[in-house]
Amino acid sequence: MKHIRTAVLAAIAAGSLALTACGGGTPAGGAQSEGSGEAKPVTLMLNWYPYGEHAAFYYGVQEGIFKKHGIDLTIKAGQGSTKTVQATGQGQMDFGWADTPALLANVDKGVKVKSLGVYLQTTPSAVQIFKDSGIETVADLKGKTIATSAGDAPTVTFPLFLKAAGLAETDVKQQDLDAAGKVAAALSNKVDGLIGFAHDQGPTIAAKSGKAMTYLRYADQGINFYSNGLISSDAYLAKNPELAKEMMAAVSESFTAAIAKPEAAAKSMEGKDPQVPDHAVVLEQWTQTIKLLSTPATAGKKPGTNDPADWAATIKTLAGAGLIGEGSDASKYFDSQYQPK
Repeated sequence: MKHIRTAVLAAIAAGSLALTACGGGTPAGGAQSEGSGEAKPVTLMLNWYPYGEHAAFYYGVQEGIFKKHGIDLTIKAGQGSTKTVQATGQGQMDFGWADTPALLANVDKGVKVKSLGVYLQTTPSAVQIFKDSGIETVADLKGKTIATSAGDAPTVTFPLFLKAAGLAETDVKQQDLDAAGKVAAALSNKVDGLIGFAHDQGPTIAAKSGKAMTYLRYADQGINFYSNGLISSDAYLAKNPELAKEMMAAVSESFTAAIAKPEAAAKSMEGKDPQVPDHAVVLEQWTQTIKLLSTPATAGKKPGTNDPADWAATIKTLAGAGLIGEGSDASKYFDSQYQPK
């Protein structure tokens, strides 16, 4: 899409980076100014085990971007966005990387967290099928069995996706499985496809099966909502507002750097965690992630720059799917003061 190409080119042109070394650490307070020779330990919990979407974080650590911003970053694996939101809200982590629908649902349940900015602004939600399956359009899903995961955003919004394409929810059989079970069912041909993040599971399944994948994307049917972004607890933000601004700036700069050098960014993940996929898969996952980093409203702007209209559209879509209540304002979930400058 044109806005994606524009955003990528603008990010690549964002400027040169000051590069130094960086290490790991544990939670602490505010950021030091650049050149102080000190960096504050900060923890970040991912939404899942490390995969290609996270390349920017590892590349930013490798290239000294976080340390330049006074941050000594330790990256922790996650086990789902809901657990990341809750761990961050409870102060077990300084920052989290989590899916926006999980953030919104947990805030509505009383978890005291805020989004500092969403990076994956085009939803990666998609029905994923083998290219040789004979399924080419959403209409072809009628009578098919699709693996889903009850409660996650792609499953909750699946009826909206089907309706937009002229199908009823009852036209498609859903088999409820966990994340690993969905992939296993697809690989063993026990289902006709699965619902999930196209930039994550799709490349993994293609590598394991040796077969090409194709995607029926929610966004292509006009069903779009914010996905993964940076979060922190209300308590941590109140105590560390300047560090939070530096963290947001460092993440945005790391994404810009990783967009410019995708091969190097993917390589920076090697050996960092036993769950990291093979390099070719990581590279494909990161390449696909780059396409999700903007909407028409944010094309050409720094990664992590959010538009009020996109927040409003996300809230409206998720409320329409029954994931959150009607009528909420974005300020309940998002604090705009941390946006990249």
